[in-house]
Amino acid sequence: MHDKEMFYRSRSDVISTPMSGTPAITSSHKQTPCLNCSRLRGPATHGTVLNSHPASVQLRTLQSTMAAPGGTLNCEDFSMFQEVLKVMRTIDDRIVHALNTTVPTVSFSGKVDATQTCKQLYESMMEAHLSRDKAIKACIAQTSEVVGHLREERAKDSENLVLIKQLRKEQTKLKLMQSELNVEEVVNDRSLKVFNERCRIHYTPPKVK
Repeated sequence: MHDKEMFYRSRSDVISTPMSGTPAITSSHKQTPCLNCSRLRGPATHGTVLNSHPASVQLRTLQSTMAAPGGTLNCEDFSMFQEVLKVMRTIDDRIVHALNTTVPTVSFSGKVDATQTCKQLYESMMEAHLSRDKAIKACIAQTSEVVGHLREERAKDSENLVLIKQLRKEQTKLKLMQSELNVEEVVNDRSLKVFNERCRIHYTPPKVK
């Protein structure tokens, strides 16, 4: 028993004795796990969160997006036409989001220049609407020309099945493109409704001549 006591006592002396120049670790210096570290550091962010920006920074972000060149619609392939148009319409979603998050309520109207904010968002919205309208109508005009040409060719060769099939395909595409103008009307009306709700007391758009 005496030998065992001496052995354990010598082991405890080795553990408690500091190494050269290294302070001994006592209970008051022990490190404990940081239970709130993730809260202190905040949640990890992936990309830019629009809501976290101040109003001025958020508006500049939107304006830089709007300043980018608009998409060019593919008039030959309708599936690609729809895909690009879908991307172009996301600008309206961003504008609506900006209207809901950057335009202040009456109680906070002194903190943000609501008139300038509404004016800039309105101009961006109109630019997007006109750009899409112009692109869709350009494809409609181009496809209409193709349909007209195919009709002339069919009149000369009414038994050509390949020609007839191509004409029907282009006619169907033309109708689908024309229907996108109705979709545009719905999208634009939604954006204008939000604009009027948020900005009617801050900014009055100029009347369209």
